[in-house]
Amino acid sequence: MMAKQRTSSVYQRNAFAPGLLAAAVLFLAPVLMGGDWFTVVLFVAAIFAVIVGWFAIQARQWWWLPVFVVIAVIWNPVFPFPFTGPVWTAAQPVAAVVFLVAGALIKVKRA
Repeated sequence: MMAKQRTSSVYQRNAFAPGLLAAAVLFLAPVLMGGDWFTVVLFVAAIFAVIVGWFAIQARQWWWLPVFVVIAVIWNPVFPFPFTGPVWTAAQPVAAVVFLVAGALIKVKRA
């Protein structure tokens, strides 16, 4: 019996892996709030926002850029905003979902 030949995908999703990693950290973020580990969350969210934003630029999907600029600024660890409370806690999983959706939708055609 001959093995079925697999055809490669026409598109590649470069933002998928960084989006998935950022989402995993942001889903854990409410548990880490108030501790020293939350600084790691800020670094991960800001760095991966820049990375996913760059992949959006490469894919010519410019509408994602303002979204990830906002995430990079709000979650920046260098000059952190003193956010607290239920709105900030709820913003973590919302940003995680944004990373997941962007990771799935940002794609470029393979050469």
